[in-house]
Amino acid sequence: MSQFKSQFFNLMVERGFYNQCTNENGFDEYLYVCEKSGKPAVGYLGSDPTGDSLHVGHIVPLMMLRWFQKCGHKPLALVGGATARIGDPSGKDKLRPFLDESTLAHNIEGLKKSFSKFLKFGHGTTDAEMVDNWDWFKNVNYLEFLRDIGTCYSVNRMLTMDSVKTRLEREQPMSFLEFNYMLLQGYDFTVLYRKYGCRAQIAGSDQWGNIVSGTELGRRKYDVELFGFTSPIITDSNGKKMGKSEGNAVWVNEEKLSSYDYYQYFRNIGDAEVGKCLRIYTDLPMDEIKRLETLKDKEINEAKKILAFEATKICRGENEAFSAQETAIKTFEQGIAGGDLPCIELSGIDGLSIIDAFLQIGFVESKGEARRLIKQSGLKLNDKVVSDENYKLSSSDVINGQVKLSQGKKKHGLIKIA
Repeated sequence: MSQFKSQFFNLMVERGFYNQCTNENGFDEYLYVCEKSGKPAVGYLGSDPTGDSLHVGHIVPLMMLRWFQKCGHKPLALVGGATARIGDPSGKDKLRPFLDESTLAHNIEGLKKSFSKFLKFGHGTTDAEMVDNWDWFKNVNYLEFLRDIGTCYSVNRMLTMDSVKTRLEREQPMSFLEFNYMLLQGYDFTVLYRKYGCRAQIAGSDQWGNIVSGTELGRRKYDVELFGFTSPIITDSNGKKMGKSEGNAVWVNEEKLSSYDYYQYFRNIGDAEVGKCLRIYTDLPMDEIKRLETLKDKEINEAKKILAFEATKICRGENEAFSAQETAIKTFEQGIAGGDLPCIELSGIDGLSIIDAFLQIGFVESKGEARRLIKQSGLKLNDKVVSDENYKLSSSDVINGQVKLSQGKKKHGLIKIA
């Protein structure tokens, strides 16, 4: 039996996306009326362009916006060209580095590419639109902003927000610049309401204070109820925040991470996380997910393969998903090197030390790390354990024009001889 009236709200609860809402019943009723009338609700998700790609940690609210669109509503993808110049203090211990104009422009293009992998953009009623808050902040008069917006905020209330309170409790300095951040994000929400009729902000739970800043500004300034809807922070069974692979971010854009490595991240998810990840990172129907998450022991690997394929298909396209899947099968099930493995090309390898080989392909960050892994039998050359840290490669190590390097059981790469 459905818990809520709207399709979107029920989907969010069933798939594990729902954490908190500023007005549960009010937002549900608003969405229900929109769904029944055929007039889409408008909701937004914002991301500051501090990097040139989103990563797996950003995908949770982005998948929420994807489902929002699938339910017949209109998504707005906001890039914070202005707020990136300030820095969101949420979860941070210090001021974010300032970026120059060319870096910001480059990063904004990268975020647009990330968003477009999950949302359908265009000019239709429910097609997503990209917006940049620099467009309305670049000409704002500071005194007018203080008078019109600053008077709607209580410093006493702002000090209770987690992003501020936590920083003060840690006795970490917070600049007045950062303290202003919630005013800017609150203002974003009201601008989107006035320009697009946007009444919903979708985000991760760490943005709760900034969201409430916007909903309160909407009520005080425009006498309208705006809604905030957040997802939980997704963690593994050990309580570790998901989105990192061996300490590195799992990037959405292919320039930052190969489709094979993206696929392998989901293929190597822990058994306890399979059901959760199928719900959040794929579009599979719930009946299929419930069947897959009941699999045990060796059968759970089949569920992981489906998870990896479906997650990669959404982010990189079906062809890339098939290619990554084929490489994984060749590498792990057939014992041959697949075409999408990490690869470097060299004109020759005679005299190349085994440690330098692993450094060049990027499997270790230092010679010390390589030596430690060799002592632990953690590195392999052509599927044979490397035992001599002073070993030098030669033409006798080349098989079919390439050399296979492996770290552990799941990380493999190739040196191809040009």
